Order: sequence, then C-alpha cells, then structure tokens
Amino acid sequence: MQKIQALIKYVRISPKKMIEIARTIQGKRVDNAIDCLKLVPRNSARHIVKAIESAVSNAENKNLISKNLIIYRALIEQGPSFKRFHPVARGSAHSYKKRLSHIRIIIKEKQI
Repeated sequence: MQKIQALIKYVRISPKKMIEIARTIQGKRVDNAIDCLKLVPRNSARHIVKAIESAVSNAENKNLISKNLIIYRALIEQGPSFKRFHPVARGSAHSYKKRLSHIRIIIKEKQI
C-alpha cells in the first residue's frame, strides 16, 4: 500500500484555526473531502483544498486512480512565528505572535 503526500509550508494562518477543519476530513474519500471543504466559508479550507489537489496530482504521477484514494492523514504542523508589537498607553508596547503553519496531507489507496 503506497502512501502519497503533499506539503504546503508557511501558510499565514494559525495552526489552531486549521486543525479544526483538518479533523473533519480524515478518512474520507478525496472527492468527498474536497466537496465538503468547498462549502466551508473559511480561508483555511481553501488552503487545505489546494494541498489535497496537490496530493492527488502526485498520486496520478505514480499511476494511481484518483477515485480510489482516501485521506489517510491531514496534519497541521506549527511553523515559525512573526513577533510583532502593538502600541498601548503610556508609550508601552505589548508583544504578540503571528503564527504560521505547515499543511501535510497523506493519501493512500482504498482497500477493496
């Protein structure tokens, strides 16, 4: 059983927001997962769809049929963080982090 993966790095959305969506598609067929994600009105769903389409393209390059593919794992990993400051009263500043994430989609052929 062959596992194919796609990786998208440095996405400007925090991992916490992406994990919520990635949990819903694990174990689903690829075409069903893409249809479900296109109905979700969040920016993170659009990035996950791109990763799934990339994984399917990688699988087709290895001569696998896209109808038989399921999403084995949808991993959202934490990337680097941008450190930023926000001005507050009396000339002070509060720091905050703009978090980045990496999307790793692993697909495999469904056992018949």
